Amino acid sequence: MKLHHGRHLAYCTNIHRGETWGEILSALQNHTLAVRDRVGPQKPFAIGLRLGERAAVELSEPAALLAFQRWLGANDGYVFTINGFPYGRFHGTRVKEKVYQPDWSSPERLAYTNRLFDLLAQLVPAGIAGSVSTLPGSFKEFQPPPAALKAIRQNLWRAVEHVARVSEQSGRHLHLGLEPEPLCLLETSAETIDFFEQLRAEHPRDARLDAHLGVNYDCCHFAVEFEEPQTALSALVNHGIKISKIHLSSALKVSPTPAARAALKKFTEDVYLHQVVTRDDTGKRSIHRDLPDALNLPPATLNVHQSAEWRIHFHVPLHAPAAPPFANTNDHLLGALDWLQARPEVCPHLEMETYTWEVLPPELKSRSVVDQLAAEYAWTLAELAKRGLASR
Repeated sequence: MKLHHGRHLAYCTNIHRGETWGEILSALQNHTLAVRDRVGPQKPFAIGLRLGERAAVELSEPAALLAFQRWLGANDGYVFTINGFPYGRFHGTRVKEKVYQPDWSSPERLAYTNRLFDLLAQLVPAGIAGSVSTLPGSFKEFQPPPAALKAIRQNLWRAVEHVARVSEQSGRHLHLGLEPEPLCLLETSAETIDFFEQLRAEHPRDARLDAHLGVNYDCCHFAVEFEEPQTALSALVNHGIKISKIHLSSALKVSPTPAARAALKKFTEDVYLHQVVTRDDTGKRSIHRDLPDALNLPPATLNVHQSAEWRIHFHVPLHAPAAPPFANTNDHLLGALDWLQARPEVCPHLEMETYTWEVLPPELKSRSVVDQLAAEYAWTLAELAKRGLASR
């Protein structure tokens, strides 16, 4: 939906199952329109589209694209952003580290992302910028060698060239946002700044880089890293890095008492990777690949190095109150909104992204995904209105 200062808010449709274009369109018809009727009837409704590679190919067929354009017109909907992070299947199977494949060292990732921009240029309305979010290069566990790191930078630059060309041809301003995430090639603001400086050194004085490549700031991810939103966002902007989009998301956090660690077992599941960053009483941080890895730490280690706090990469509903022993990182999200209040022109794209609905414990899950999304909209719009970023 359209907000103040030319800003747009949507929920990311990666919460719904669907790998073919037909399945995605069915989810839009059955769920997205129902959400619209609850939160924004009689108003243009923004859609944060998630397209995997298969769906993107299918939607690229002229007949399918024309039919979707007509569907958007008939339902007063519009697309301003696409989630291009998951290339393949994203629900109902083991995703884990597969979500980072193919990474940006591969021609497949480049071709897929370019296709998304070709589609977006034909979907985003005139006068509105369009964004695509993507994985931040690769996954550190893949241990990309120097040749792969060079290929990542080269392919990202080729994507920038494509986005600039499509922007000029379409008259739409389009940009790609790298999404830092724990244990990825880029996971912190400092690593992200260093990466952009390297790209600038390789492409000096080329304005296309800063115009068409930026950061998708996922509040959950940066909170898990124990970064402060005011510091991280300001550092990125002060280094001339575009904030392409902000993911309004919240992570799970606990004080790792024996009772809390026992309760965390209900969040272990076989679909998504849930990286854990721990911080002990001295401020020392450690990172663990997945929640079971942290839960399997030897008790003697925990006794000697008692952590003050664990933060878990598990997206939890924005509106759900945290019940002990659990807490969330909504304070980071709200801090990001406070930062945006003082700089309303910086980032026009906001997207709620609680994709974990299917794997949430029952007590955190609404009876229907539509109920959950409507409640998240209500919470988000109220917080935006407090800051003059949306109407009450």
